[in-house]
Amino acid sequence: MSNPIRHIIGCMTGTSIDGLDAAFIAVEGRGLEEMKACVVGAVSLPLGDLAARLRTVAEQAPVTAGEVASLMRELALLHVEACERLCGMDTAIRPDLVCVHGQTVYHKPPLSWQLMQPAPIAAAMRCPVVFDLRAADIAASGQGAPLTPIADYVLFRAIAAKIAVVNLGGFANITRIERDMGVLGVTASDLCPCNNLLDGIARLLLRKPFDEGGSSAIGGSVDEGAFEDLDGIFASLRGPRRSLGTGDETADWISRYRAHLPASDIAATACVAIGRVIADAARGAHSVLLAGGGVLNLALRRAIEANCPEHIGLTDEHGVPATHREAVEWAVLGALCQDRVSIGLPAITGCSVPAPIAGAWLFPDGLSFG
Repeated sequence: MSNPIRHIIGCMTGTSIDGLDAAFIAVEGRGLEEMKACVVGAVSLPLGDLAARLRTVAEQAPVTAGEVASLMRELALLHVEACERLCGMDTAIRPDLVCVHGQTVYHKPPLSWQLMQPAPIAAAMRCPVVFDLRAADIAASGQGAPLTPIADYVLFRAIAAKIAVVNLGGFANITRIERDMGVLGVTASDLCPCNNLLDGIARLLLRKPFDEGGSSAIGGSVDEGAFEDLDGIFASLRGPRRSLGTGDETADWISRYRAHLPASDIAATACVAIGRVIADAARGAHSVLLAGGGVLNLALRRAIEANCPEHIGLTDEHGVPATHREAVEWAVLGALCQDRVSIGLPAITGCSVPAPIAGAWLFPDGLSFG
């Protein structure tokens, strides 16, 4: 039986609410062990005024039903624009499937909401859309996160015997892969706030959306008292099968030190604290791959490298753009869902065994599941 190549778009807006990433992949083979994926293209679009409005919802501020409906439609239309741009890179290729994450505005299992209206995407792209990938895992008593470890396995399992893939997103998380054990050798966990904290410092203290390149943090010094305080907060957030979400921000920590520490010192302290957590989690891996928007923060990169003796590189070295890794992996997850492969790993998310098949589906007229 032939397995034609599928072209799939994955779309991700992370908890840092700083933009929309979309990636176009070509998938060869079906099922977990046969699947191979190649990145065709990737784009990022700013959220514009959607960013502040989505952050208002994520921060649990009161909004009207009309505003929520407007946000859902405008976010969907931005996804359509991203998909069209990807298709414009090669007009001969149209997607067979689009997999969208939606914007996380609340995540505290068993409650979770990835805000999205997929109908405009399906109508514009004329292909199936799979969405709401976390709900099935949560309904099966899981945390609904992290779901990307199985996609890390598909993309990176051939690199080394022991691999650690670290995502520097709104929250830092890690996937560890022991190749000889197959998918049973995949472990993962959320680690600590990352860009959520660093961008919060930038917005509150630097009056900027983010600390570009980590320039402010690079010019600062670590305050030991603030470091120990933040390290303690990070420790309190960790736990077995704990998935971090929109309720784990560290704004109180910023407020405690903003009056008597320079903004650059607060940023530097946060980078070192995050770097220490990541380095400890990655210890023992033969290869450590970094991805996510945080790779652009040189202060954070240096903090990780200073504490981690293992070889550290970017996922770019293996064909996956570091800044678009989650979008690429969401496309891989869409392919796995289409192949009826469970994307939640019970040992990681805590869902029941057997793990459920994830995803809600929307089809344009005349198309069906395939």
